[in-house]
Amino acid sequence: MDYELNEHNKEEFPPAHTAEHLLNQTMIRLFGCGRSYNAHVERKKSKMSFHLDHKPSRQEEKEIERRMNELIEEDLPVTFEFATRDTLPDGITLDRLPDDASETIRLVRIGDYDVCPCIGKHVRSTSQIGRFEMLGTNWDDMERSFRVRFKIIQ
Repeated sequence: MDYELNEHNKEEFPPAHTAEHLLNQTMIRLFGCGRSYNAHVERKKSKMSFHLDHKPSRQEEKEIERRMNELIEEDLPVTFEFATRDTLPDGITLDRLPDDASETIRLVRIGDYDVCPCIGKHVRSTSQIGRFEMLGTNWDDMERSFRVRFKIIQ
């Protein structure tokens, strides 16, 4: 079945883009925050920023990296499904989609770990990502913002 979706104007590096989904859900589960509010995901290095209630400890930072690589090794399937705006699964919000987003929404599901609207390119399973390496972090106390810089090693 053909679905009419919005045009996509980016050419993602699928391993890093799929890791972006995993990192979003990992941060949600570890810190109870929302998905990143600012992300720049590229082949060479990437960065994502999250609003948190505290500056993560060095131990928490290591746990992010450990969990990410554990999820990658689990070889979770990356699948797609389609839904209309009024038949979205519970917990799926459209607040980050453009105002002119199509009626049909493509959902990207990574095993039972994460699901969110996305029209980008992804790997077929998490084992195709490679290794997640955290390059560093920054904490902005005024903004309560935590930035994670990382790269994918293939």
